[in-house]
Order: sequence, then C-alpha cells, then structure tokens
Amino acid sequence: MTVLKGTEIGFIGIGVMGKGMVRNLLRDGWKVHVYSRTKAKAKELLKEGGVWEESVAVLAARCSVIFSMVGFPKDVEEIYLADDGILNNAASGSYVIDMTTSQPQLAEKIAGMAEKKNIFSLDAPVSGGDIGARNGTLSIMVGGDCNAYEHILPLFQLMGKNIIYQGGAGAGQHTKMCNQIAIAAGMLGVCEALAYAERSGLDQRTVLASIESGAAGSWSLSNLGPRIMKGDFSPGFYVKHFIKDMTIALESAVAMGLDMPGLVKAKELYEKLAAMGCDEDGTQALYKMYRREDDC
Repeated sequence: MTVLKGTEIGFIGIGVMGKGMVRNLLRDGWKVHVYSRTKAKAKELLKEGGVWEESVAVLAARCSVIFSMVGFPKDVEEIYLADDGILNNAASGSYVIDMTTSQPQLAEKIAGMAEKKNIFSLDAPVSGGDIGARNGTLSIMVGGDCNAYEHILPLFQLMGKNIIYQGGAGAGQHTKMCNQIAIAAGMLGVCEALAYAERSGLDQRTVLASIESGAAGSWSLSNLGPRIMKGDFSPGFYVKHFIKDMTIALESAVAMGLDMPGLVKAKELYEKLAAMGCDEDGTQALYKMYRREDDC
C-alpha cells in the first residue's frame, strides 16, 4: 500500500533544506501544512499553496503523514516527545518521518514510543544540500519499519533520486554519519587542493577541469569548488550544523570503540572556523582557514 492522494501532509522546519522539499511536494499537487518557529520563513510557501499551522500539536492532529527537518537533536526531541509534540497529538496510524540529521539513539527512542501509540516512525536524513533539496535530487537514507518505508516511498521520490532503505530504527541516522565522515575528509581535500593551486599560481578553474572527472572527483569538488573560487560561502549546509553532525558521529564512534583521527581533525578545524564567526556560512567556508583570513 502507498500513500494516497488527498492525504494531509505536514512539514515541520522550513529552512534552507525544508523549503525546497516542501515546494516539490506542492508542485506535485499535495496539500502541505507547514510550521516553523518563524512564520516569515513560510511566506513564499504560503503563496504557493502551503497551509500555515500555529503549532506542532495542531499540525500533528490534522495530518496523517508528518515530516520534520529541524536543526539539532534537542529540537527533534522537543517536537516529537514534548506534551505538545508530534507523538502526543498525532492520530493512531499516522506516519512520522524525521529527516533531520540527528542521533541514532534518539531515532530508536522515538520509534519505540511511536510503536506504543500505533504510529509508524522513520528516520530519513538526507544529503545533497540546498541544490538537491531544490531540484528534488537528494540522497535519502531510511531507517525504520520496512512496510512504512514502502508506504512513504512515493513522497520520498518527489524529494530525492537515491533513496535506499538501510534497516531498522536508527539505521538511516547511522548511514548519514558515514556520509558526514566521508564529507569531512573530502572537504579538507577540496580546500587544500584549491589553496595549493592558488598559492602555486595556477588557474583554479583549469585545475578543477582537470581533476574533477578523475580519481579525485567528488560532489563537493564539483559543486562547492566553483563556489569557493567565486568567494561564495553562502550556506547550502551550515558550518554549525556540520559541527553538530561530526559531534554525533564521534560520540557514536566512541560508544562503538572506534577511533576516528581524521574526523577529530576536521571537527577541530571547523570549530576554529566557527570561532572566527563563520558558523552561519556554508561548509565550503573552510577554505578561509587556508587563506589565513582572521574573520568572516
């Protein structure tokens, strides 16, 4: 069974990523109820057909499929587990899908509490940044009940292209940690390569043309490399959120007895970048560390 047209869909959190994801649902003809702490963020979506709700509780009560994309694990815990949160206000038989990058253990906790209320829970973090959210080409990593995944898959397909079921509750979040670990190391390489090219007097554009289609190629190199060369450090994904993700990954690694020296170093550099005042920049702003800029 798959989700039927006419289903009331809710979406909580309409920032850099959420806005594009909601827009793709609206374009396919779905009625989407939205909530954000700041109503002004919803202004464009309301003009395009989104329905504003005044609280998480009201949205949860009115929608049978509820997506969330918020900032930090504490935000996830608040919107799901509080008395006026999703699980205490959604109807039996509802589907709740958290697409925030959050703690695997929290995803497991939410799934356990949802099951007691006959609510189906999925953890489905994404990768692809603002470009992927806007174009509906995100990679979506899904954990939770497999039947619930099959039910929601048509909606995932409006938001992403690479959608893979990873296993039980928390598996989506663990997969996203693998993604962030790889990105952390990759961003160091992208920034150092472009800094080397600049310092040696090469044209960064021709260097990029030579290396992006070879063994050094990556999404970060092809998509964020050009932004770096333009001096565009606007966020497709915030530095502050990347530090949060690396912290979660390191905490999970410690719990599993796994040492991750590369991730430790990347987190250290990003924390220095944030201390310079760049926490609201995109992850490509790490390049500023190699140019020895003192602030953002």
